[in-house]
Amino acid sequence: MQYIHYYDSPLGRITLASDGEKLSGLWFDGQKYYGSTLSEENEQRELPIFDQTSQWIDIYFSGQKPDFTPPLSLQATPFRKAVWEIMLQIPYGQTMTYGAIAREIAAQRGIGQMSAHAVGGAVSHNPISLIIPCHRVVGTNGSLTGYAGGIDKKVRLLTLEHADLSKLFVPTRGTAL
Repeated sequence: MQYIHYYDSPLGRITLASDGEKLSGLWFDGQKYYGSTLSEENEQRELPIFDQTSQWIDIYFSGQKPDFTPPLSLQATPFRKAVWEIMLQIPYGQTMTYGAIAREIAAQRGIGQMSAHAVGGAVSHNPISLIIPCHRVVGTNGSLTGYAGGIDKKVRLLTLEHADLSKLFVPTRGTAL
């Protein structure tokens, strides 16, 4: 059984999901891949993990960096988990490119290279938005691409974090990762 809880954020309603102990999902309502890890059997319930996650979100939307991470339950392939673990290390207010994540994955696996597009697929399927900060991942050339919640939310989140947006831009069709 999975449990859900709703949080009204400044950027719209957020749905939280849990296995009862750990957070297994956090999506802006209507985003791409919404509810991707949510089972059909779920019920709305108040849980300590939802209180803890709501506290994290409150701190985040107040413009501060939360000093804790709620316990997470990540059900995915080892590749996706590795990408998400790297994203968890991207500092608040900073960005990292798909290519840089690909190079880090390649180094971890002892291989010559890894596809930035493969990394992009893992980033876009991140089931715990905000906390696993996929909004901090940008194209190699500085393009603000690939945010399942929408580019407008990505810009607002990076602005909230006081990220340097001066070298970032909204891509046109055909812009590479």
